[in-house]
Amino acid sequence: MSEPRLTNSSLYLQRLGFETLPAPTLETLRQLQLRHTSVFPFENLSTITGQPVPIDLPSVEQKVLYDGRGGYCYELNSLFLALLQELGFDARGISGRVVMAQPEGTWTARTHRLSLVVIDGVRYITDVGFGGMVPTAPLLLDTEAEQATPHEPYRIEKQADGYMLRANVAGEWRPMYLFDLQRQEDIDYAIGNWYVSTHPDSPFAKRLMVARTGDGWRRTLNNGSFAIHRVGAESERRELTDVEALIEVLEREFGLRVPNLPAVRQSLERFISVA
Repeated sequence: MSEPRLTNSSLYLQRLGFETLPAPTLETLRQLQLRHTSVFPFENLSTITGQPVPIDLPSVEQKVLYDGRGGYCYELNSLFLALLQELGFDARGISGRVVMAQPEGTWTARTHRLSLVVIDGVRYITDVGFGGMVPTAPLLLDTEAEQATPHEPYRIEKQADGYMLRANVAGEWRPMYLFDLQRQEDIDYAIGNWYVSTHPDSPFAKRLMVARTGDGWRRTLNNGSFAIHRVGAESERRELTDVEALIEVLEREFGLRVPNLPAVRQSLERFISVA
């Protein structure tokens, strides 16, 4: 079965600052990942409003490239993988278990999508859909050394059941997610996406989460708490207390086109009031 193809890779590349098709090199991958996380925000407006989240490629392409929206891992990394494959990268989807902010040794559901890329026989992971701690550079798989990115340093630990991704946050190596290289099919992602987008215990149904990166900064929004985190500096935080201010932040700080629907406003009002 052939891989699904993008209908407008030229527009996608233009949004990422490329006027021509770049060669499938490591430097290209670095530029694509860094720019992607700054252009297309991580967000879950659909899940907090109870809307379905289709993850077939045409639906994701429409949402992200034409509707002024972002998405989460099953959307953003699916779209990104399709672009990489179209550019000639040797790349495929893999999956993992998010353990960020969990006690060491926690084993969670397999609900994260990322990609494995092989360049000149060297293996890397690439991820543009991990919210406020998304790596902003591809990471070498087969080393446990610290790896610099335009933002925090990361490292990958080999474990009995696969790998652990850690990030150095405030001097502490914190767990991000566990992953392995097991082959994944569309149905595997469909099951994970169904849980993430519909299950009442899913964090994506319980709170508003938005994130975007830039030159030395990360912006995050958790319900009504907006923060700008700068590398090597104190974070700036403020609480948004009304829905108009929240929508303004979503549009100005994250570049989102917020649907002008009563259900969306009602959901935003509900989540902004959550402590």
